[in-house]
This record gives sequence, structure tokens and C-alpha cells, in this order.
Amino acid sequence: MTFNEQTTRDLAGDPAVTGERADLLEMLTKHRHFLRFTTRDLTDEQAGRRTTASELCLGGLIKHVTAVERNWVDFILNGPSAMPDFTAMTEADWARRADQFRLLPGETLAGVLADYAEVARRTDDLVATLPDLAATHPLPKAPWFEPGAQWSARRVLMHVIAETAQHAGHADIIRESLDGAKSMG
Repeated sequence: MTFNEQTTRDLAGDPAVTGERADLLEMLTKHRHFLRFTTRDLTDEQAGRRTTASELCLGGLIKHVTAVERNWVDFILNGPSAMPDFTAMTEADWARRADQFRLLPGETLAGVLADYAEVARRTDDLVATLPDLAATHPLPKAPWFEPGAQWSARRVLMHVIAETAQHAGHADIIRESLDGAKSMG
């Protein structure tokens, strides 16, 4: 699948998807595009390079956003059991999680983009077919969540959109630091 094919797949234009669901998909599609666009014409080496004081690289950001979206969709479908108990994670667990932010040996930009496209298709299909966006689950245990809090599928999707947009901004800074290319302007 080419870069343009990956960025143009969009259920928001499907006549069966209307209203709030179309709006959610349109926003998510827009921010996914900006994130992926920062990787245009890069080599695997460039996609794995740190260009700022941050630990982040473009390939790692794509991997991280892919994992976040995949985990939250699993949460919508299966509740908190789909996610780890973050309060019980070991140092080794945190180290494995940190690998989400790096392009590791043997990983390619094309591979992480293909994985992201597959996760995006799954999410888009879920948004189009989920019976009730108001269905809630208790959040997993984590120091950053209030104990006993619950999120609806709608709230999860808004979180995924916000996370994608935030990391698209990070990616734009990393790319501009790499070779001066900008997503906008």
C-alpha cells in the first residue's frame, strides 16, 4: 500500500457513517495523516534518528501511537482486562514499554506504517459498527487515572484523537529538526 493509499482510506466518507461517528473518524483521519506525513521520503535510519533532546524518533512515535490506538480499541471491546495494571508494572515492563518509542533493529518504517494502517482500519470499522458509543468500562489501574473512573467508547475515541494530534505535533518538530521539512507552512 502506498503512502497516499494509507492516508486516504477513510470511512468518514462512507454513506453509512454519519453524524458524530463521521465527525470522530474525520478528525482521527486528519491527525493520522499529519502524523504519517512527517515520515514521507525518509529512510529507516532517518526514521529511527533522535533529532531533539527528546528520546523520541519518528518511527518510534508511529509505533507508540499504533500501540495506544490498538490498546484503547481493545479496551472498548473488552474493558480494563485488555490493558495492564500500570500500578503493578516492573522495571522490565517499563523498559519494554519504552521500546514503543524507538525504531528497534530489524524494524522498518514501512513495517510500522503498515501496522499503523491495519490498526487504523480496525478502529475505523469499530467506530462505524459499535452499537453504542456511550457504553462505558472502568479504567485500568494507573497512577494517572482517578480510582473508579469510567470512560465511554466516545471518551476513549476522543482520547485517541488527542493523543494522535499531540504526537503529530511532536513528529513535526522532530522532522523539521531532521532535515528542515515541515508538515505545514
